[in-house]
Amino acid sequence: MLVLGVDPGSRVTGYGLVEKGCRRFTCVQAGLIRPPSTSPFYKRIHAIFESMLEIMGRYEPGEMAIEDLFYAKNIQSSLKLGHARGAVLIAAVQCNIPIFEYTPLEIKKSVVGYGRAGKDQVRSMVQVILGIRQELPLDASDALATAICHINWTRLESVKP
Repeated sequence: MLVLGVDPGSRVTGYGLVEKGCRRFTCVQAGLIRPPSTSPFYKRIHAIFESMLEIMGRYEPGEMAIEDLFYAKNIQSSLKLGHARGAVLIAAVQCNIPIFEYTPLEIKKSVVGYGRAGKDQVRSMVQVILGIRQELPLDASDALATAICHINWTRLESVKP
C-alpha cells in the first residue's frame, strides 16, 4: 500500500509517500511545496492544489493521511492553515483518493511513542523507521510521520476481532 502523508501549511506544505512492504516501510518520495512568498495568498493556495494534483497523478497513492486542524492562538494563522488543508483535501477528492485525518498528538504517539514530542524527535524517528540517512526538512518528516501513523492505525484496525 502506498500512502501519501501531508503536513499542510500556507507557506510550506510537506508531503511524503510511504510504501508498506512485508516487514518494513519505505520512503518513495518526500519533499516540500513552497509557493512564492511574493504571490498573493489565493495564488499560493492554488499552487498547493496544483502541486498536490501533480504528485497524486504521478505516484497514484492508494490513500492520503493529513494532519487534522489543532487549536491555535492566532486566528489568522488558523484560517490560512485551513485554506491550505482545503486545497489538499479537494485535490485528493478530485483524484478519488480516500482521506484519513490524524491529530498531531496521534501522529507523534504513533511514531515516537510520546504525544508531546518535538519536531526534531519526530524527524529522528522517521529517519530510523524509514532508514533515511540524510537529514529531512521538518515539514517533509512531519508528512512522512503522518503516513507512517496511518499505516500503523490501519494495521491495528485490521487486527481487531
